[in-house]
Amino acid sequence: MSERGTDGGAAVAPGAAGPAIRVGQGFDVHAFSPEPDRPLVLGGVRFEGEPGLAGHSDADVIAHAVTDALLGAAGLGDIGQHFPDTDPALAGADSLGLLERAVADVRAAGWQPQNIDCTVVLEQPRVAPHRSELEKRLSDAAGAPVTVKGKRPEGLGALGRAEGIACFAVALVARLIQPGGAT
Repeated sequence: MSERGTDGGAAVAPGAAGPAIRVGQGFDVHAFSPEPDRPLVLGGVRFEGEPGLAGHSDADVIAHAVTDALLGAAGLGDIGQHFPDTDPALAGADSLGLLERAVADVRAAGWQPQNIDCTVVLEQPRVAPHRSELEKRLSDAAGAPVTVKGKRPEGLGALGRAEGIACFAVALVARLIQPGGAT
């Protein structure tokens, strides 16, 4: 029996060589930017009136952690290998666009994202009022359900002093089945 992928097509090939599913872990952290006009972008959502994060791209820690988790699950390395912060073409890049490119690479390698779970660690802003929009944008970009949880560090360490934002992500991918049942 095969399991169904998020698009309704078969995603897992029973008896296929190697594992039918894989798990990847992602992490990202960015400090707040000293630039007063830099926007805060989390999960592709702009948080108006909040200080932005420092980074080469849009510094979207959630999208970066999700990208890293998916690439790792597929055995494709990490976000820095695919989208180096030394590449001038990526300056100010939209991280959801980078996530979509990584998902295309994951699929090209024979894997289908199944789900991603994220934990964002931050003192501010509050994630809960934006959770639905974050999850929708990330799910659309990843082609699989994404859940987002916000956790406060309760004043501990650099994150507790509101010096930045971190995100952890875990992704599950399943082997794609090619037409005719081959993997």
